[in-house]
Amino acid sequence: MHAITIPEPGGPEALVWAEVPDPVPGDGEVLVEVAASAVNRADLLQRQGFYDPPPGSSPYPGLECSGRIVATGDGVGGWSVGDEVCALLAGGGYAEKVVVPVGQLLPVPGGLDTVTAAALPEVACTVWSNVFMVAHLRPGETLLVHGGSSGIGTMAIQLGKAVGATVAVTAGTPEKLERCRELGADVLVDYRTEDFVQRVREATDGAGADVILDIMGAKYLDRNVDALAVNGRLVIIGMQGGVKGELNIGKLLNKRGAVAATSLRGRPLDEKAAIVAAVREHVWPLVETGRVRPVVDRVLPMRDAAEAHRVVEASGHVGKILLTP
Repeated sequence: MHAITIPEPGGPEALVWAEVPDPVPGDGEVLVEVAASAVNRADLLQRQGFYDPPPGSSPYPGLECSGRIVATGDGVGGWSVGDEVCALLAGGGYAEKVVVPVGQLLPVPGGLDTVTAAALPEVACTVWSNVFMVAHLRPGETLLVHGGSSGIGTMAIQLGKAVGATVAVTAGTPEKLERCRELGADVLVDYRTEDFVQRVREATDGAGADVILDIMGAKYLDRNVDALAVNGRLVIIGMQGGVKGELNIGKLLNKRGAVAATSLRGRPLDEKAAIVAAVREHVWPLVETGRVRPVVDRVLPMRDAAEAHRVVEASGHVGKILLTP
């Protein structure tokens, strides 16, 4: 088969479409012929040499895919050759075929084509596990999403609205904020010209955000605590703004607040399977009824993965960029 390889870490040009050995499914795994994969910022870090795959995982980038099962290993129940699926991966999505643990498979939701389904697994699992399983967002609460026009952001807006929350977002251009509004965002903050703490407090009569989903890390830590409501929950899932910040514990204590930091890729298989099962139960019905939809910026040939990485690095997209073999 062919896959995107990284012979040496570096810029987008480090991504090389090359012939590699076909993967073979083991016990409890299936082999998926890939229809599409999607680009995540973690892929950029892997390309640069900063985010190695977990031990035993595929060395190729790609944290999600869609396609068709073409072979099964021993001990696989409930899935058959020919099933159309999408999947959460620890790596290997930028390829013509990939091996997937059975617990990380999802059916292609009704009403979606197989290629578009590749935009769902990583963002759905990330948002559901953090906003709902960790932070327990409830109807009537306020959710602040940083990077509202990203793949994760566009999913968080829709799921927040689906459960009856008020959703505030930050983004960097009027055009991106307008896309967030179209998805249901109630409070739009241009982070280049506005103070998100002030805007969120104004929108909540001074209360603040009950849940904050943060991709920035250190740069936003202090202001995120300022923006929290009493009993608020801050969940950090990215480090685009640095890895070391100062936390004012006094402010956090006064708010009886909580700070959690999570990642998805390196979790044990049983934890990933539990998240995938929860997404299938809670998110898939919303997708199938059209209340939640994948947001796809563009679809590119997989051999043009370098161009996709350049667009993501420049934040020149809304939602997900898909790659097809």
